[in-house]
Amino acid sequence: MIESLPPRPLTVAAIQCPLGDDRATNVARVEAHVREAAARGAQIILPPELFEGPYFCRHEDDAFVDWARPLEGNPTIARFQALARSLGVVVPVSFFERAGHAHYNSVAMIDADGALLGLYRKSHIPDGPGYEEKFYFRPGDTGFKVWATKHGAVGVGICWDQWYPECARAMALLGAEVLLYPTAIGSEPHDAELDTKDPWQRVMQGHAVANVMPVVAANRIGTEEGQRFYGSSFVANHRGDKVAELGRDDEGVITASFDLAALHRHRAAWGFFRDRRPELYGVLGTADGRLPVR
Repeated sequence: MIESLPPRPLTVAAIQCPLGDDRATNVARVEAHVREAAARGAQIILPPELFEGPYFCRHEDDAFVDWARPLEGNPTIARFQALARSLGVVVPVSFFERAGHAHYNSVAMIDADGALLGLYRKSHIPDGPGYEEKFYFRPGDTGFKVWATKHGAVGVGICWDQWYPECARAMALLGAEVLLYPTAIGSEPHDAELDTKDPWQRVMQGHAVANVMPVVAANRIGTEEGQRFYGSSFVANHRGDKVAELGRDDEGVITASFDLAALHRHRAAWGFFRDRRPELYGVLGTADGRLPVR
């Protein structure tokens, strides 16, 4: 008889809510949703990007630099460490990080015992109307990260990272079993007719298919100084099917459950990792597609 690995059940959750208020109000709102998600059985719970305040990157204003806080002694991170410990859940906390004279868009990964497992700094920094992040953030210097949490191996990309298949594949190669993307995305101020909701979801559904693993995306909702965030947070399974989704204006929590052992078998059966040809992928290490002359 063939012996199978025992089931490894995992329930993930995404939080979606308005975040245009002050820090105390936003943090309390997200905490309440984390508690709700945990009560519904979630073990890994994803809040949206930069949930402590409004999305300040709509325009360039150096006053917002004062919102940044160091990782060390950060009261919001400490609060969610205590919360994670009390609920036995994993929570990636997105925050505006100050590190000396540098500033980053970062995630602190908190394990189910409240331990701080490490830090990821957003790798891809957008720069366009309504999303002028290069004014505030340096490109991340941590490289892509995967953490072995109590409930599974977790890879986290931040917002603009979610559009890059290289990011998703790198996290998968590092051992991720689920990919998480906290985000803040909505209307495009330069083009009122442009709605990116569908391609935004599709690109991450593609990551789920290509890496044979679930993807979780958590977005904010509401209108902040005329910029409307379109929610639509979702969870996709290893086939890319959306198995849970919130609407454009819904506040709340979605959950979905998986068997990580069964997903491990699916990944092996599909052969995407078996049949890779990394010796042919040198062009991916170039900026313009030109390989050095040998």
